[in-house]
Amino acid sequence: MNTSTTTYRLAGAKALLVASAALICADWTTDCGAQDQRGSPRAGAKLEWICPSKDGTHFVGRESGGRFVAWGFNYDHDDAGRLLEDYWDREWSVVAEDFKEMKALGANVVRIHLQVAKFMKAPRKTDAAALKRLARLVRLAEDTRLYLDITGLGCYHKADVPKWYDAMSEAERWEVQAVFWDAVARVCARSPAIFCYDLMNEPILPGADRKETEWLAGEFGGKNFVQRLTLDLAGRTREQVARSWVEKLVAAIRARDQRHMITVGEIPWALTFPGAKPLFSTETGKGLDFVSVHFYPEKGEVAKAKAALAVYDFGKPLVVEEMFPLKCSLEELDAFIEGSRQIADGWIGFYWGKTIEDYSNGKTDMRGALIRGWLEYFRAKTPEMIGLSNRSTLSAPAGADQRRTHPPR
Repeated sequence: MNTSTTTYRLAGAKALLVASAALICADWTTDCGAQDQRGSPRAGAKLEWICPSKDGTHFVGRESGGRFVAWGFNYDHDDAGRLLEDYWDREWSVVAEDFKEMKALGANVVRIHLQVAKFMKAPRKTDAAALKRLARLVRLAEDTRLYLDITGLGCYHKADVPKWYDAMSEAERWEVQAVFWDAVARVCARSPAIFCYDLMNEPILPGADRKETEWLAGEFGGKNFVQRLTLDLAGRTREQVARSWVEKLVAAIRARDQRHMITVGEIPWALTFPGAKPLFSTETGKGLDFVSVHFYPEKGEVAKAKAALAVYDFGKPLVVEEMFPLKCSLEELDAFIEGSRQIADGWIGFYWGKTIEDYSNGKTDMRGALIRGWLEYFRAKTPEMIGLSNRSTLSAPAGADQRRTHPPR
């Protein structure tokens, strides 16, 4: 992992929170698809399918036509650092309570992070038990009325990564990844509670003249959040490799699921290198339905963060898929959110499995106070952010960029 990546990972503190979320729909070039919900895993589920608007600039509900703004939490590990799959089988009641708490705080989307080691028993053999638990989690999301942003292919605990997976070539590894997404899409295709599939958290590529030996790029807080798509560009451009990878995994999902949106969670290189072109741009990420980027503004640099975010606004819905006041104050994070409302369509923070009350027991340390302050801010901010949703866009002028209709501050 190079210096700039390490710096960002430290600033990007995934070790401080977690999770996931979201739903979404299909046939987004028309009206999110005219398909019905007969195949929904839960009879009577009332969640509205979410999809891109006709002009592709923001999210809408299929039936209402109202604008949808993603506002939620990353949720993949608990306060002790255990990944979701480490405890969701034996402690399901904990997961269910956490979902209720996230809903009570005002979230409409939860981002979960699924690990390769927990879903792939062999190169072409998936784990049936893990897929059943995923189906149960989807039902929980439906019942709690939360949308899931399902992020896959995680290798966060390096010790858990199968040796056979680590030893594979690029082509073999991509094939395993396609099998993973085929299986996940098969479970989730018919549920309205899926906001999106996020192909991988923060994929990166080596330099043009450099051959790497490790698929995982550095460790932070005992976890590996960044992963390489290849170890060697072998004469190809970074854009060519990224495009081929996206096309393969999108094809695997679309063979099972024509409805739900697909994205990739990106490191905002434009924050480190102003003006840097997104790896998954309009051309490279042609099969992606919206842009997801991760931002942790630094103290005194809110304007810089807003300028970097603008680089990722290129005609598709834009979600800040990770954010947290790690190196800035809550006031500065709020300024970043407010300053990005003209271009962003969602903001996803973190929930770590403890409530505001848990962090208010008189024994809270600085870390606990930080998280408590964040959760209090999120809860207080919810009415304003959710108020951006459910705004009808059906009467807007033809061709209008309806995403940019926020009232002046």
